Amino acid sequence: MSETEEKNKTLVRRFLLAVDQGDLEAIEELLAPDFVDHSLNPGQEADREGYLRSIARHHATFSHSRSSIDYQGTDGDMVISRVSRLDIHDRGELMGIRPQGQEHEMTAILIHRIVRGKIAEEWSESTSLVATMEERLEEEARERERIEQELQVARRIQQASLPKEVPQLDGWRIAPFYQPAREVGGDFYDFHFLSEGRLGLVMGDATGKGVPAALVMSTTCGMLQAVSQTLDSSSPGEVLEQVNETLVARIPSNMFVTCFYAILDPESGTLRYANAGHDLPYLRRVGGDAEELMARGMPLGLMPGMGYEEKEIVLEEGEAALFYSDGLVEAHDPKGEMFGFPKLRALIGEHGAEWPLGNILMEELYSFVEEGWEQEDDITLLTLRRSPSRS
Repeated sequence: MSETEEKNKTLVRRFLLAVDQGDLEAIEELLAPDFVDHSLNPGQEADREGYLRSIARHHATFSHSRSSIDYQGTDGDMVISRVSRLDIHDRGELMGIRPQGQEHEMTAILIHRIVRGKIAEEWSESTSLVATMEERLEEEARERERIEQELQVARRIQQASLPKEVPQLDGWRIAPFYQPAREVGGDFYDFHFLSEGRLGLVMGDATGKGVPAALVMSTTCGMLQAVSQTLDSSSPGEVLEQVNETLVARIPSNMFVTCFYAILDPESGTLRYANAGHDLPYLRRVGGDAEELMARGMPLGLMPGMGYEEKEIVLEEGEAALFYSDGLVEAHDPKGEMFGFPKLRALIGEHGAEWPLGNILMEELYSFVEEGWEQEDDITLLTLRRSPSRS
């Protein structure tokens, strides 16, 4: 990530904090004079003044606005943020509803374009903020009635989408590990058999829980399989580009899919890869060092016309690569500390020559979280290792 992109992300974080606090002076300072809001509230004008009035009206109605950024990525001058937000309706009336101190939760996808250190444009897509108490109570009652059935359906969809067999390649070892949480997520992995003995490897995660995440995950798996085999290309970036174009039109606007796609040539040991916003895999060299497999690209299904950077490495004998989902690194211990990327990287450097690596990492995780841990998210690991020479 370039210094400019990091500054753009910091700028957007400052902006979102100012919006939470209703700091109109700070917001005005961060917006470009010709700022345009492309997602308008009823009666709102698209320019900077209209945006400021909209923020002022919001804070006249809601208090204790708090946002957390679930995901943030960049592509050139664009910053994309997935935000969870909590507001308390305890001030003015809203659409005829008197304030009752009720909490309202929402999620939103925000896209900001940065020009010369200022926010020039904003696009947003969010869940509904306003719901009456009666509607919420009815919704919760209906959800309690269907939750068990939904989870069962989602789990069947998710497990049916995972590969039934692990490819057997001469000179290579492949080991997947999949452990679902109590709630169904959107984790997936897959293998694609290509011409000339090449193998496509996929690791991904669809946002959300339950049936929607399972359906998006299953749809993405099917598209990746179909596109990779139709193109039979050595370009993982090209595969991701075509799948992204299809997903944009087919999945809900508040959902997206992170995905790492690699193509292995078993004869040469070449691994060519592209990344659609997924956590960076690690390569463990023979000497014990672990390095990130970096490639730029936005998640699938967010915006059309995305390109995906491709990189290429060669796995030498005895070297291994680990692909994983965020359920491992985002697990918390009893003190609230996260397992984290630095710990994962250190463990791969220390134990990367052992097999199977996934089992070793899970033992370390259980030791970290201690007894009584409740798994927060699905954990998916995929280890690819080139066997050492027998000589």
